[in-house]
Amino acid sequence: VLLAAYMGYVGLGAGVLRALERPAEVREAQRLLQQHWELLSNHTCLRGAALHRFIQGVIQAYKSGVTLQENATNLGRWDFSGSFFFSISAITTIGYGNLSPNTAAGRIFCILFALFGIPLNLVLLNEIGQLMLLGVQRCAHRLEEVLHWQKKASLLIKTCALVTGLLLFLLLPPLLFSEKEGWTYEEGFYYSFITLSTIGFGDYVIGMNPDRTYPGWYKNVISLWILFGMAWLALVIKLCINFLE
Repeated sequence: VLLAAYMGYVGLGAGVLRALERPAEVREAQRLLQQHWELLSNHTCLRGAALHRFIQGVIQAYKSGVTLQENATNLGRWDFSGSFFFSISAITTIGYGNLSPNTAAGRIFCILFALFGIPLNLVLLNEIGQLMLLGVQRCAHRLEEVLHWQKKASLLIKTCALVTGLLLFLLLPPLLFSEKEGWTYEEGFYYSFITLSTIGFGDYVIGMNPDRTYPGWYKNVISLWILFGMAWLALVIKLCINFLE
């Protein structure tokens, strides 16, 4: 029964997503083909095969973190702050997919780094989550002693903790992303949840716009936000699991 419910839920998601996203995919494909033929017809010196190779080269370079800016290239995704952010995304299993090692040595190191880093990350998240839970329980116990409430105090403190977590990890960060990345609030909220839940599609990633200048503290602060936000969201998901079970 549980397996049937699971497959039914996934099937429902697939049907809704197909209805919502398929028309946009078709329109985007038609627009791309139209631009391709317009470019070839307006610039007869271009050849289809050469243009295709150039496009593939641009795509491959972008995946490696290199983008064109007029007559120069933009580097910086593999500086220390970028590498630190990639390391966080690797051991937290977010894995955005927009950036990955291109050298054989880098790939081998990434395997070894993640092999020991993922358990270390899980242990740390568990400890942070337990500290958060302990803080909530102590606050509830203190409130019970002061106000002589029992179940009401626990419910009040848990509600306050939930609201505080929502503000710190889901509702307020999109405002920062709107300022630094130029995203809408909805895009920032979407990125926040997709990141903290470790889904990590990679369609939105902070610090990757070559047209923007980011402060040095930006990626480091976001890395800490990811760490503590994942611990908080894990507690919320655990509550949902207990409810479902």
